[in-house]
Amino acid sequence: MHRSMGFAALGLVTLIPLLIVVAAALGHNGPGFVAWVRDALGVRGSSAQAVESLFGSPARVLSTTTALSLASLAVFGLSFIAAIQTTYERIWDLPSAPWHATWRRALALAVLVGYLLTAEYSDHVQEGTPLQPFVGILVTGGGGVAFFWWIQHFLLCGRVGKRLLLPGALLTVAGLVGLRFFSVTVFSPLIVSSAVSYGPIGTVLIVQSWLIGIGFVIYAGALAGQGLYERKRPQ
Repeated sequence: MHRSMGFAALGLVTLIPLLIVVAAALGHNGPGFVAWVRDALGVRGSSAQAVESLFGSPARVLSTTTALSLASLAVFGLSFIAAIQTTYERIWDLPSAPWHATWRRALALAVLVGYLLTAEYSDHVQEGTPLQPFVGILVTGGGGVAFFWWIQHFLLCGRVGKRLLLPGALLTVAGLVGLRFFSVTVFSPLIVSSAVSYGPIGTVLIVQSWLIGIGFVIYAGALAGQGLYERKRPQ
């Protein structure tokens, strides 16, 4: 839980600002990053309006973003990936990766942003047709397993076999699916009540709690996968 809270804090101050700029650049006439958060939380109506009020329009984001600030966000995003890498190493009881493997964090950050972009775009492929749900499940589900399988092996510098990392990837995606249902049933009404009680900061607290849940699932999934390996390993 302690590391999950660190995941949420770093995600809020490093990854989310980067995603806001990327989303605005790719679709300046659309809703931007707020659509990602709204869909991920599964909020509608008043809850969606409370979330939307936290973010500026994509056009404003692009007009106020400089090349220096974008480069800074990319650099700060590496600390977010570094925290994930350190946790994976602790889970598998491995020493820290050598300094010259820092490039792996930059590539992992780029792949993470690419996966999130693809997952969001998949919601609009074949939109309004019977195929749309299957496309979304294939991209977000199958792509999620592939991503979490790959990123564990990549950030661990290949020191753990791919076969041993697959259960953790499967459990992570299963946990994220469960978190989605939890968000729809619990976080959505909480956003409305928190916004009424505390104003915009109440909505921020719920979003932060949601990020803590994501970090908990990602780390718990990898830890459970390592636990399965330890249970099957001959003593």
